[in-house]
Order: sequence, then C-alpha cells, then structure tokens
Amino acid sequence: MPELPEVETVRKGLAEHVTGRTIITASVHHPRVVRRHLAGASHFSQHVVGKRIQSVERRGKYLWFSLESQGHAQLEGLIAHLGMSGQFRVQDERADHPHVRFDAELDDGRWLVFLDQRTFGGVALDELVTDTTKTRTVPHALRHIAPDPFEPGYDPPSVSRRMRRKKTEVKRALLDQTLVSGIGNIYADEALWRAPLHPQRLTQRLTASTAMGVLEAATNVMAEAIVEGGTSFDALYVNVNGESGYFGRSLAVYGREDEPCLRCGAPIRRLAFTNRSSYVCLRCQRPPRLGTSERLSQKGDAAP
Repeated sequence: MPELPEVETVRKGLAEHVTGRTIITASVHHPRVVRRHLAGASHFSQHVVGKRIQSVERRGKYLWFSLESQGHAQLEGLIAHLGMSGQFRVQDERADHPHVRFDAELDDGRWLVFLDQRTFGGVALDELVTDTTKTRTVPHALRHIAPDPFEPGYDPPSVSRRMRRKKTEVKRALLDQTLVSGIGNIYADEALWRAPLHPQRLTQRLTASTAMGVLEAATNVMAEAIVEGGTSFDALYVNVNGESGYFGRSLAVYGREDEPCLRCGAPIRRLAFTNRSSYVCLRCQRPPRLGTSERLSQKGDAAP
C-alpha cells in the first residue's frame, strides 16, 4: 500500500495539473469506488460537476481535493485513498481502460482519471473542518488521523512522550496513524534500521532521546523518498504521468532478505510481523531483553 512519500508524489503531480481547474463532467464506472459516499454514485457524479479544484492536499496516506462552488465561500473535500493499487492519471484524452473507476473532464480539455485494479481504493465527499491541532482544515473523516511529520501541527516532543507512554512495540507505535501518520511497513523498517532499533523494542523502555531519534529517522527517510518519487515495486504504483518512483534502489533493509547489511555486512533477516514482515539486521538492531513480567505475559499469550 502506498505510504506518505508515494501519496505525496501523487499529490504534487495532481496539484501541478489540476489546481484551478473546474470539473465539467464526471462519471463513476464502478460503484465500489464510491462505497463510502452513502448518497450513491449518481449523487457523487452530479455533485462534483461545476466545482473548482482550489488545491490538492494530503495528510499521511490520504489526499483530498478542496472543491469550491461558484458563489459559495465554504469548501468541501473530495477524499481519495489509493488502497493497494489505486492510481490517478491526468491525460489529454478520456481513458479506455478496464480498470477506470472514476473520471472527470476538466475545463482545459484534459481528463482526471482514477484507476484501481483491485478496487480497494476509493473516493468520497466530506465537509472540511478544523483539525484537533487547530493548525489546518481537513475532511471531517480524517480528524482522528494525527499530523504527519511534514505538517505544521506535527510536534515531535509531544509525539515522543505519547509514544513512550504506550505499552507496545516500537514498530507498532510507528504504524499507529493516531500517533503519527504516513508511516507504513516500508519506512518503519527503514527508520528502525537507521535508529538503530529492533522492531520489538518496547516503547515504555525507550529513552526520550531514543524515541526522538527514531521519529527523526522516519522523517528523514521519507523526505529522501519524496525526492526520489517514492518506492515502486511494480506497475501498480506510479505518478500521475505513469512514471515509477526510484527510492526502491536506496532501501537499506526492506525487501533485502539475506543480502548484506549496508552498515555491518551481516545478512538481513525477515521476521514475521502480523500478516506482513519486518526486515532487520540482527547485528545492528539487537533483539530486546524481556523482563520477567514480559516473559510471563508472552507465555500467557501463547497458551490455548
């Protein structure tokens, strides 16, 4: 699933091409793409026609178009989530493609197209409200999502304190979108390698400087990935012009099982993590030592 750098790459491409454009026509080609818009596909298509795209915004892994109605000052958001395989394209002609789920003709003659092979992504309309940090306006449905590291409302010391109060593993904390948004499996592994921290280190045992260090590592690796256009492993993630991102060439651990660590030369190992994997260097990222109560807790969890 695309993470913050990939979604930011798409956002920047969309902003360049559609900001200031008015939607002339709109069509929903698969009802699943608007499943979160309870009024249905027909209402969605009719409602966006005539709206001007004032800006394209992002928080974490979500992006939205701020839509402006002629003669009305209040904006609303057209939220988009890419899911596993969603793509936006801006092109000169209407797309003739089996995976087109939604398209809109713009007032400059070009087409905004949303394709989604697996139909896990989608679009929806929502009111824009002030977020909990009082620093920006976001769709109401996204108010619970924490600011990401590139927003004005992101406060690393506060996030560090909240992280250390949690009783969980550090990787799980990094993936908690109510703590800090935008970090997914790829960039969590890369940040933990840079820190360096084992993904199972307990947050309540982190020092303040260690917690700040892993948050800084996550911010830095995502900033570098944005410069490279994100990470593309196949044709399912591309920019709005169809180009792939190149940060995959710079990954230190993710997807590099049995290859040598770039820092110490030890082989990268893949560990089971929920229904996914964690990639680590066990020499650089020492496994944590569990206390007596934690060992007993693990035994209890394993009991039938």
